[in-house]
Amino acid sequence: MTRSRPRIVYNALPLSPRGGGVSTYIRGLLAAMVATVDADLVAAVRPAGSAELPAGIRPLVKGQSQGMRRALTGAVGFGPADLTHGLDVDLPLRRAGLMVSTVHDMAIFDVPWAFPKHRVLGERVVVRNALRRADAIIAVSSFTAERVRALVGRDPLVIHPAPGTEMTPPADAEIARVRSHYGLPERFVLHVGNIEPRKDLGTLAEACRSVSIPLVLTGHGLWANRAPGGVVEIGHVPLSDLPALYGAATLVGYASRYEGFGLPPVEAMACGAPVVTTAVPAVVEVVGDGAETFAAGDVDGLARTLRELIGDEQRRAELAARGSERVSSLGWQQTAEATAGVYRSVGLAV
Repeated sequence: MTRSRPRIVYNALPLSPRGGGVSTYIRGLLAAMVATVDADLVAAVRPAGSAELPAGIRPLVKGQSQGMRRALTGAVGFGPADLTHGLDVDLPLRRAGLMVSTVHDMAIFDVPWAFPKHRVLGERVVVRNALRRADAIIAVSSFTAERVRALVGRDPLVIHPAPGTEMTPPADAEIARVRSHYGLPERFVLHVGNIEPRKDLGTLAEACRSVSIPLVLTGHGLWANRAPGGVVEIGHVPLSDLPALYGAATLVGYASRYEGFGLPPVEAMACGAPVVTTAVPAVVEVVGDGAETFAAGDVDGLARTLRELIGDEQRRAELAARGSERVSSLGWQQTAEATAGVYRSVGLAV
């Protein structure tokens, strides 16, 4: 018996209430897809991700898993589908209809030193398999698309994500509440993201120390990595607090040595915060002139930029205005429409 509408199954196993760039992508894309395609939409999630799904997406709850165990769950597959979309690369080994894969970065190939050694080989196998078998590949930036072409010889379509819909300029009362709740310094540089090698928090911390401004870190350490000494750690921050946290910061700093897109600078700009970031290709592609940039690992260059901006309120305001304008063109509806176009290009009538 033929279904009246196609069945699209999303591998949304990475979705987590703790946030992160991939979770933001999953949450934003699925919410917009509900009104964009005429299809039955199903998302495979872990138990904690089920409550994160928007109305109109039916959950297919799988067991709790992490890392390679999560990849194995995805490899087994999710039953019948006219199209399966791996929202973080992974696709089933057994084909069930058409397959589309979204690539967020190729870090496991480009910066293997940033990961535990035991993860590198297995994840490379999973990524290569998915990218070779997908009927179409979506890359979140031109830089990531170039890396896919170089490594597996496939030609992805570039579709930029967007900041979460909650990332808007906060009210003064919200900023005051968040300042009080987290005991924030009067002036500080903010870094949003987990503590891991490629984020290069050592460079950011050293530059902040040299200009005598506190560095506030969100997130938690991955793979036993720890924050540099002398910083203020506030741990995991609910999404509802992030806009006001960005709004409270004197500057938002991002010293990452490698990104596939770079969501935190984009979020900060959407919330009206002035941003200083490394000039890595994927980040510059998106932020353009909406952020001040410096060379990765350049403590002195970053310190000079911080010193100049901290002492010039008007320049910070101008930078924040440019940032807001720059990211205003990013939106989940455009992302969803372009994604639906990919589905149609491989033969799915939606």
